[in-house]
Amino acid sequence: MTIESPRYVDDLLKTENEQMQKLHAIVREALLEEALIVDKLLHPPEDIMTKGQRLSDHVATFGGSWRFIISFGTVLLVWILFNLVVAPQMVFDPYPFILLNLVLSTIAALQAPIIMMSQNRKEEKDRKRAENDYLVNLKAEIEVRNLHRKMNLLMEDQMGKMMEVQGRQLQLLTELSAAIRKQK
Repeated sequence: MTIESPRYVDDLLKTENEQMQKLHAIVREALLEEALIVDKLLHPPEDIMTKGQRLSDHVATFGGSWRFIISFGTVLLVWILFNLVVAPQMVFDPYPFILLNLVLSTIAALQAPIIMMSQNRKEEKDRKRAENDYLVNLKAEIEVRNLHRKMNLLMEDQMGKMMEVQGRQLQLLTELSAAIRKQK
């Protein structure tokens, strides 16, 4: 019986070691997979944009800046002051500023759809980012569930092995107790 006991303990330790190696491999694979997802999210493939799309982005960026507001306000002020203050013979757009209204309407009519094109493209990018965030969150939830399952399995397995070891210890104690009684 004494020769069998170390062999049993060695087998038990060997199984534990193999199980731990399997768990380490699973965790390693999960970490590599997570690194791939994170890398894809941090470095998404670049969008191939046409010249018109790039132009609309530049117009939207410039049209929504303080530089545009200040420069456009300055141009309007110079236009109005020139037409009010300059001698009447040089005025090209008298007081109701009909030409100015036409220019402003034309700019607004052209600028609005260009800005909308840019916003639509950015909205599509935001939608893709939201989908990626959802997928990452879903993957994280699945991983957490898997980890809970693994932990439960490990705990059940450990409890079973502890009960088995405890049973074996009781058996050995009983045999030892019987052997001591025989010697008395």
